[in-house]
Amino acid sequence: MQWEVVIGLEVHAQLSTQSKIFSGAATAYGAAPNTQACAVDLALPGVLPVMNKGATERAIKFGLAVGAKINRTSVFARKNYFYPDLPKGYQISQFELPIVEGGSITIQVGDVEKTIRITRAHLEEDAGKSLHEDFHGMTGIDLNRASTPLLEIVSEPDLRGSAEAVAYAKTLHSLVQYLDICDGNMQEGSFRCDANVSVRPLGTDKLGTRCEIKNLNSFRFLERAVEYEVVRQIEIIEAGGKIAQETRLYDSDKDETRSMRSKEEAFDYRYFPDPDLLPMKISEAMIEEIQKTLPELPQAKRGRFMREFGLSSYDANVLTASKAMAAYFEQVVNQAGAANAKSAANWVMGDLAGALKRDNLEIAHSPVSADRLAGLVKRIADNTISSKIAKEVFEAMWQGEGDADAIIEAKGLKQITDTGAIEKIIDGIIAANPDQLAQYRSGKDKLFSFFIGQAMKATQGKANPQQLNDLLKQKLAG
Repeated sequence: MQWEVVIGLEVHAQLSTQSKIFSGAATAYGAAPNTQACAVDLALPGVLPVMNKGATERAIKFGLAVGAKINRTSVFARKNYFYPDLPKGYQISQFELPIVEGGSITIQVGDVEKTIRITRAHLEEDAGKSLHEDFHGMTGIDLNRASTPLLEIVSEPDLRGSAEAVAYAKTLHSLVQYLDICDGNMQEGSFRCDANVSVRPLGTDKLGTRCEIKNLNSFRFLERAVEYEVVRQIEIIEAGGKIAQETRLYDSDKDETRSMRSKEEAFDYRYFPDPDLLPMKISEAMIEEIQKTLPELPQAKRGRFMREFGLSSYDANVLTASKAMAAYFEQVVNQAGAANAKSAANWVMGDLAGALKRDNLEIAHSPVSADRLAGLVKRIADNTISSKIAKEVFEAMWQGEGDADAIIEAKGLKQITDTGAIEKIIDGIIAANPDQLAQYRSGKDKLFSFFIGQAMKATQGKANPQQLNDLLKQKLAG
């Protein structure tokens, strides 16, 4: 039997406010345990939550960016469940009237574009964190994260397979950073996913029983967890078993998902409107003001890069996946000229990206600034250096030896473009290799690379490649 994979993602994006959603405590990452949890976060008797306007504004900004409906009245609810890191015994979330309803984003997998519908995006508070290490068989509780503002973005079950799930998560990750509503730091838990995975016979409409895989904090883990879970479910069904609706976790060390608990339904949480928080009213004026602050979004930027710079769809996608990379590339092009946009794109996606990955750096901390990379691109374009020599210059720039012009001058790397000088070198090589010349002229065309190699060696790689190629062909032809 052939199977179809059905996936819906619930993404939790930590909003970039300086204080928590219902208290004035700080949200900064990395503080000592329990030093950023105030009386409200700890649920001490008599305290009351106060809504953070900045969190509301960020949620509206997201809704406008995905073409969603912004509910003018939005209600907070209590979601009742007990965990040691949830001081109140309930989580303040939204149920019947979330702030954002509907909307969609477009993803690209290979050459195929697909629109993924968004069900809703609602505001809620985060829980604390259970610490299981270094407590000699006990669990420690750090409540610094308690009441940190989250926007939970829920997709429709429109995703078919791990590749689409990862593409959707990456697209959403890019979008929240473009909007400047979330820093997207997955290692710190600022952006994490829950994946609802099920399978059904190909060609049927009825959804299969789903399992939810919790707290996936890397795209790689999302991909591996979905792939494992799909195989697990298919094997159970084909063996005559039934899938239990449950919550599972992904163990990256063993590359497997494991059962955590049976999956709750909405009624299990006993949602009811939070009596301490009045319904939130959102004015038209507020929405209009936020609309004015929307930046150029990734999809629009991709289209502009293709139109203005003549880039392929693939190049434009790579360069706009990160807000920081897009800004860096555009600065290179502004300095080097639009005529050199393709060369700039190749350098940003190639040598620069490779060096950043090698040294585990973000582009914001690149030792080679956009202006300096533009200087290198211009020296390739005006034939001051060859593309091969440019790699040597780039590495010297990376090591802090100065800009392209200074390095070219200091190392004597300027390209030889004098036709007479190149001809003289070629004549000497031909005279020194009569046997190879005879063989080449008798039909052994592969020997052309031998003469190119000898010429590049003689010029220390400084000869203009195209000039050298053309002159050598003329000379060898006799």
